[in-house]
Amino acid sequence: MSGHSTYTPSNGFTRWIDERLPIIRLSYDSFVAYPTPRNLNYWWTFGGILSMMLMVQLLTGIVLVMHYTPNTLMAFTSVEHIMRDVNWGWLIRYMHANGASMFFIAVYIHILRGLYYGSYKAPREILWILGVVIFLLMMATAFMGYVLPWGQMSFWGATVITNLFSAIPVIGDPIVIWLWGGFSVDNPTLNRFFSLHYLLPFVIVGVVALHVWALHVVGQNNPTGVEIKSEQDTVPFTPYATLKDAFGMSAFLVVFCWFLFYTPNYMGHPDNYIPANPMVTPAHIVPEWYFLPFYAILRSIPDKLGGVIAMFGSIAVLFVLPWLDTSKVKSNAYRPLMKQFFWILVICGLGLGYLGSQPAEGGYVIASRILTAWYFLHFLVITPVLGLVEKPKPVPESITAAVLAKNAAH
Repeated sequence: MSGHSTYTPSNGFTRWIDERLPIIRLSYDSFVAYPTPRNLNYWWTFGGILSMMLMVQLLTGIVLVMHYTPNTLMAFTSVEHIMRDVNWGWLIRYMHANGASMFFIAVYIHILRGLYYGSYKAPREILWILGVVIFLLMMATAFMGYVLPWGQMSFWGATVITNLFSAIPVIGDPIVIWLWGGFSVDNPTLNRFFSLHYLLPFVIVGVVALHVWALHVVGQNNPTGVEIKSEQDTVPFTPYATLKDAFGMSAFLVVFCWFLFYTPNYMGHPDNYIPANPMVTPAHIVPEWYFLPFYAILRSIPDKLGGVIAMFGSIAVLFVLPWLDTSKVKSNAYRPLMKQFFWILVICGLGLGYLGSQPAEGGYVIASRILTAWYFLHFLVITPVLGLVEKPKPVPESITAAVLAKNAAH
């Protein structure tokens, strides 16, 4: 999609800047004149929403760091100090904590949109892989951030999750000791997690820049899955996509503010308001809600190493998805069978999330195993086989043809 620039400097100063550092030209070509498919729906606004939430997390995080103390004796107290004594500290902390949950809500919707409309297929394989890398970095950052308040769930969550690495043969135990900085989760662990939690968001910003760059090279996908063939298929990014993104962001902010001001602790865990105590184990150790599907997969395998492999494999399978899908049609809008299996996958993910929040006993374990098996079956068997045997609906010749046909139907 990268072509000849249409930017023309409007005065001598901008011409002088453009000749030495064409930053205005880059911004114009990327966010004003950039050709956007004319049939994008509101599911495409989540890219902009995620950019907004990343900025919220960065800004609130930088302020919180000014008042937080990464020490096991003072971490919990410093968080209470932020909440009680720092001007607007309660708001900044709640924005950061709830912002993480809203960030993951948006990224899950963004991923599901990509799955539904085939945004991982050629020529967007690198774009998709960079997105999965961002997802992994988000998970690592969020896990380390969950440890920082040094409440009961912070401490025991860190203990359980870092212990998983001990399942790796031969080198597992040394890795765990290296992560802990000793023989248990303690002050060195908290310091390391704090350092990485502060560093990784800037790594995410770098990978997001690559993600956007890759997007501008290959162009955006669209609900039909048909590539842009002429100027008639596109509209300028500004004002059309800009206004749509602005509306989507505003609607998302309303939901964010509802959680922020009315139920700020709804997506947290009450045990994290109890200071960490290595001598008292919580009755039921659970991670944050956005990790629950993967936690359910981990616990569904009776073998520790097998559980770790399954958990990481559930994300690794997304990296190879562009080559697992054998269908020549991108969008599930024209694949009636795949559309049904997509919604079954969504229900499977929600079910795993629920099971991850329940005790690992009885019927919950059996249900987790069934849903885990289905998750891998969907990607490793159903997706490749269905691409070969399914008969898709006729795909429009162009984006414009699809838009005109839709308007004629109304």
